[in-house]
Amino acid sequence: MIATTSETTPPRIEARGVTVRFGGLVALDNVDLRVPPAAIVGLVGPNGAGKSTLFAVLSGLLKPSSGAVLMDGHNVTKASPQARARRGLARTFQHPELFPGLTVREHVVLGYRVRHARSRILTDLATAGGFRKPPVDEDARADEILAALQLTGHAHQPVAGLPLGTSRLVEIARALSVDPNVLLLDEPSSGLDAQETEELAATLTRVVADHGISLLLVEHDVELVLGLSDVVNVIDFGVKISEGTPAEVRADPAVRAAYLGTEADEERTSA
Repeated sequence: MIATTSETTPPRIEARGVTVRFGGLVALDNVDLRVPPAAIVGLVGPNGAGKSTLFAVLSGLLKPSSGAVLMDGHNVTKASPQARARRGLARTFQHPELFPGLTVREHVVLGYRVRHARSRILTDLATAGGFRKPPVDEDARADEILAALQLTGHAHQPVAGLPLGTSRLVEIARALSVDPNVLLLDEPSSGLDAQETEELAATLTRVVADHGISLLLVEHDVELVLGLSDVVNVIDFGVKISEGTPAEVRADPAVRAAYLGTEADEERTSA
């Protein structure tokens, strides 16, 4: 079921008329995008369409040339990534950014403490004694997240040397441990096999259903996006060319021409 927005329930995160220029290049041109509460929103487009640029603007890593970014109705266009995180924004990256010396479980604990117990992080670093035994609530939350992402068996392994697919799951687990309101996922299925991708999709669906988190998903796996999302946005050459349900986007001639191409025609013919 698609979550809807109103004046009393603004989107968890929203881009309004976002334009980004790099010199004479227009990377994004007046792009609007809304992520309602408790919804999964997909963002797709050809390579170089501007998806990563829009993600950088939404997360605060890049300021737009014009337009605005809002979180829960509050203008955060000038806010830092850290300020947006405090408002409940978390994200993953196309290439996992992990700490090689920490275990899988320590990454989850670190994420939890960033939101709930910052002073413990500073104390642990100052004593150079590693992460002290967590309190019961922190321990239980870590166990829950590790189990949800099928990482319990890797809990005490250092992340250095883990397969790419497993490392990607660790990054998602750390992002979820922050207990975000909205999570931006950048190519989460990259490096995962078909079974792992299916398990990831089921996990993300449960997370939204159980915790009301909103997800914005950028993916090269178009079928994953179409199968998982409530609403899909398509951009091409920095311009949003389509927005709608997966069925509407799949049938959109502009999308078929710009992105899905003959593959979509073949799928429709064989269906």
